[in-house]
Amino acid sequence: MNTCVVIDNPRSWFVPFAKHLVEHLAGFGNACLLRAAEEIPVGNEVGFVLSYEKKVPAAILARSRHNIVVHASALPYGKGMSPMTWQILEGRDVIPVTLFEAVPAFDAGPIYLRDSICFRGHELLDEMQAVLGAKIIEMCTRFMSEYPDIVLRGRAQTGPESHYRWRKPEDSRLDPNKTIAEQFNLLRVVDNERYPAFFEWKGRKFKIKISPAEDRNT
Repeated sequence: MNTCVVIDNPRSWFVPFAKHLVEHLAGFGNACLLRAAEEIPVGNEVGFVLSYEKKVPAAILARSRHNIVVHASALPYGKGMSPMTWQILEGRDVIPVTLFEAVPAFDAGPIYLRDSICFRGHELLDEMQAVLGAKIIEMCTRFMSEYPDIVLRGRAQTGPESHYRWRKPEDSRLDPNKTIAEQFNLLRVVDNERYPAFFEWKGRKFKIKISPAEDRNT
């Protein structure tokens, strides 16, 4: 069986996890890591389109028998971009994760698996991504272990629909008049290098980087 893992950004946080996923998928047949959907070969069996930042054209989807996406929300709630981040900002620490079929309509295909990840409220972005990455590997591996029967159990999305937009550097702005506690969830989800937290004070702009301090008692 030919399977592939497709991502489109060599700087994506998911790249190390994609490499591990390929190793897991090798147990089900030929597996490879691709950097663009256009590289998917015609006649592919299953393509896992993960951490992909644009819509995959229908003609490309047609190259695989099945195209699988994993999204960190309870679809159809939370379609769109950075769903885990937006839900953390909403104050959630239990994040649903949905594995579903990619179709030409955005985040709209039938659902095959649903699970969740849980946080304690103090994890920073890279720690949360590590938990999500491990869950994606687990769910994709489970899909293949139950394939093709799992496809017959797919169910259409139902319920209220909502969408998350692209996050921008401006979304990392802190308010110097608010407490750290009030803004801690924002500090949790910023990327210290790509979109760091910042604030403006007395006509100047300042950046803040956050990292966990070592606990000498552990």
